[in-house]
This record gives sequence, C-alpha cells and structure tokens, in this order.
Amino acid sequence: MSKIALVTDSTADIPFETAKNYNINIIPLKVVFSEREYLDGLELQPDEFYQMLEKSETLPSSSQPAPADFIQLYQALLERYSEVISIHLSSGLSGTVNAARLAGNRFKGKIHVVDSKSISLGIGVLVVEAAKSIRAGLKTQEILKRVQEVRNNSEVLFTLDTLEYLRKGGRIGKVSGLVGSMLHIKPVVRVNEDGIYVPFGKTRTQEQALRAIERGFAALARGREAVRLVIAHGSAYEAAVRLRERLETLFNIEAEMFTKVGPVIGVHTGPGTVGAAVVYK
Repeated sequence: MSKIALVTDSTADIPFETAKNYNINIIPLKVVFSEREYLDGLELQPDEFYQMLEKSETLPSSSQPAPADFIQLYQALLERYSEVISIHLSSGLSGTVNAARLAGNRFKGKIHVVDSKSISLGIGVLVVEAAKSIRAGLKTQEILKRVQEVRNNSEVLFTLDTLEYLRKGGRIGKVSGLVGSMLHIKPVVRVNEDGIYVPFGKTRTQEQALRAIERGFAALARGREAVRLVIAHGSAYEAAVRLRERLETLFNIEAEMFTKVGPVIGVHTGPGTVGAAVVYK
C-alpha cells in the first residue's frame, strides 16, 4: 500500500465510483438552504439540489470547512499514511485551501496542500492525476510536480444559463462586465491561470455557447495535443452529451469522466451549466 493519502473537497465533483476506485478522501463543503445546513455530496446530491433550487424563493449559500475539520481528517489519515496530498478549490474563489494550509501547518511537513487554481472538473483532473501517480508508486515531490504540469496545461471553459447566480453569490469576478446584458446572453466563461472566472465569449443561445466552447478549446490548444477530457453539467444532461460528442470528435479522445456539478458550485452557477476541462501536452 502507498504511504501517501489523497484528499480533495466536494467541489471537485468527482463521481463516487471514481473516488472509491482511487481511494480519494473527500472533505465536504456546506450548503445552507433556508437556515438548514447540508454537507455537500453527503446529505445533498446534485439532482435533489437543483430541484430544491428551482423551488426556492431565496438563494442558498455555501460555506467552507473549518481548519478543525481538516485537522480531524489529517490526523486520522496520518495514523495509516506517512504523508497527505490535499488538492482544493481555487483560492481565488474560496478560502478552503487556506483552511487546509492552516490545518496542515500542525503536522510538520507531512501535509502537502495544492491550490488547484480551478473549480469542479478542473480540480477533478488534478486529483485523478495525483491518484494515478500514487498508484504508480511515484514519490511525493514527483506527484506534486506532475500535478503542477497538468494544472499548467489544463483549460476549463463553461457556459451558464444566467449570470444571476454568480452575481448574487458574490463570485462574479471579472465576468461582471457581462452583467448588463445577462438577461439576453449565454456567456462562455474561462477559468484563468489565477483560478478566477474571466469572460471568454457571449452568445445568444445554449447551442451557440456549446459551439463557442468547441472553437475555444481548439484555439487554446495552440498546437498542443489534447490528451484528457472531462465533461460536467448542472441539470443540463442533454447539452452535456452534445458537448462531449463534439469534443471527443474534435480531439479524437474519449471523455474519462462525465460528472454532475455539485451543490456548492451549483449555488454560484445555477442550473443549465455545461462545461469541460481539457488537458493538453
């Protein structure tokens, strides 16, 4: 058995079977609906969340784990492992990674915290890369280097049905310039190298947005070869299938994960979100 444990948080939106297969430990963020708190992915699943969101008159909120939550998990893992690699939601969007670092400082170099500089499926590709590297027997620093390489060669693009959720949730970032016309567009958003949202395009329909994503990934390749593909959606299955088919055809590879955007990310992106992560080499 490897002596390295792997941790991420629920915003990585990793399917249950994938997490089980690779022994990935997932610490949940929290969603608050009408003063009731749910553990993301444990007490509230994506399908149930989007149904509740549609019926809710008020926007739910989300909160990150406390350092104490990480300390408890790390302590338990270090009883069985010598080190922990912990990969989390972009520091540009959440304080989760900072809470992990505060907790990790108590364990004298045994906890290696990585800022994914990404969200959802963008975190997922890094976590799975780390899991495969652990399984292959790589050493900690080799794994961290490989995760950094994948992060530097990953692109995440997604489209939203509306910017309303980002605006109300305070995560609008550099996409704020699109708000004036948000009722009339389907924006395409990129997660940049700093791990924040930036506008990538404006379209009128979801179909146009999917085609803009396809063209965007082709342009972002910059002569590189696409080697991994992940698709995610928030209550937009049919659109996600169309995007998967187009990107699989474009790059001549199969998507290795087809997943749902979970409740915490869904609080800020809303239903109708469709996106992909592509890793190039």
